[in-house]
Amino acid sequence: MNKLLIAAVALLVIVFVGINAATVIDQSEQGIVVQFGEPVGEVITEPGLHWKTPFIQEVRRFDKRLLAWDGDVSQIPTLGREFVVVDTTARWRITDALQFLRSVRDETGARTRLDDIIDSVVRDIVSGTDLEEIVRSADWQVDIDALPEEEVSIDQADLKKPKKGRAKLEAEMLAAASQQMPDLGIELVDVRIKRINYIDSVRTQVENRMIAERQSIAERFRSEGQGRSQEILGEMDRKLRRIRSEADRKAQEIIGKADAEATRIYGESYGEDPEFYAFFETLASYKAIDENTTLLLDADSDFYRYLQSTRGR
Repeated sequence: MNKLLIAAVALLVIVFVGINAATVIDQSEQGIVVQFGEPVGEVITEPGLHWKTPFIQEVRRFDKRLLAWDGDVSQIPTLGREFVVVDTTARWRITDALQFLRSVRDETGARTRLDDIIDSVVRDIVSGTDLEEIVRSADWQVDIDALPEEEVSIDQADLKKPKKGRAKLEAEMLAAASQQMPDLGIELVDVRIKRINYIDSVRTQVENRMIAERQSIAERFRSEGQGRSQEILGEMDRKLRRIRSEADRKAQEIIGKADAEATRIYGESYGEDPEFYAFFETLASYKAIDENTTLLLDADSDFYRYLQSTRGR
């Protein structure tokens, strides 16, 4: 009975020691055996079962995959003194686990160092760059001939000057920050700008300036429109006067021709029968006589005698 108990205890001890001595490294991990806080041996990069000295050694595990870093949102002045809110992110991986352990100990320490390094690099580069360089892309092309009239002049915009663009700025951030990564056992894969925006106070100023610029352009268009309207109205009035003058001239010509034709017809009629013509003219004069008509006639005129003869009828 005692032998069985001893054997069972020995088996339990062996199992316990075996479990404590064995360690399994996952395919996404790498490990370092640590004894009394100091690394022992090489970095374990192969996945599978590995052994260590039980009780006095432990395995520190580090991820081999890409890890994400998100920086704090910062207010940074650009080269043009516009304060902007910049939000950045980065991807990184542990390439030298032994150096990583000695320099930052763990991922929490690594993120703290990345905060200091990347935030400093982003601040330096953004503060030395114009705002349009941060928000534009490097392959953006401007067709100067297609720009509307209200756009700023070419000299103001400096459109022909070579530009960097956000992609090149991010590459500069990556290169600057990567110089300090080997000391940490880290490879910085990329640095990205997630978001850029004006701070509230500057945003209000920019919006007011944009509104004022649009209003100025609108007033210029209105002024140009009014000038063009007056020009069109003046041209219309000039053409109208010319048309009326031409119409009056043609009307006078027609009236003159009609009067001449009428005179000719009257002359021919008078020549054909003078007595009938005189009679016709007399009848025409009767049309002008009514109760309000006053005539001054010679007492010896035929017309007066005719009127006298009709009074008794």
